[in-house]
Amino acid sequence: MEGLCGLLSEDYPIERNAKAELQRATKAASPPQPSTKLSFTKLADPFLEVMAHDSAHPICHLIGGLPICWAPPQTSLDPLYKEHSHFKAHVELLGPTGLVASSRVRIGLYGMLPHSEYGLRTHPAEETYIMLAGSAFWKVADAPYQQLFAGQRSHHPSMMPHATRTQDDAFMSIYIWDGDIATDNYRYFGLPDDEGSSG
Repeated sequence: MEGLCGLLSEDYPIERNAKAELQRATKAASPPQPSTKLSFTKLADPFLEVMAHDSAHPICHLIGGLPICWAPPQTSLDPLYKEHSHFKAHVELLGPTGLVASSRVRIGLYGMLPHSEYGLRTHPAEETYIMLAGSAFWKVADAPYQQLFAGQRSHHPSMMPHATRTQDDAFMSIYIWDGDIATDNYRYFGLPDDEGSSG
């Protein structure tokens, strides 16, 4: 957890808040009991390939071997959301359902396989994705998709529609939710109308 703090910039309020909560929650967290059995799911090869690339953030070497259960997020019960989630790898590190509990922010790892598309969605939480490896195209509101690479960010104010798609590469990122982090008012709208456009 401590290694994640170095990824968060003091220049952005959402990341400053997340860093403070990460430090607070990590200090307050109880250490795992020796008998605790961690579930482990290996990341698919396309994720490991981009995370091993020279352009990937160095923390990717640590992430790839973590004994955690990678699974699609379960943010919504909407059948279309579930249909558009099977290509995702996700783990909540800090948050209400995280490896370390927090009711203030959500911080997690999130990636998508190549040639995948996660459509338009909105939620009350302010959100930032920090790209760690690979590349993805991000759409925010009515703007066209923009390709982002390791080290770049996609920021989504509260209730701002946004969408994500990949081409030939997978990607891995860290995400932050701040503010109203409940999922009750999360809405998924499906693929954007400009489905044929990729940049």
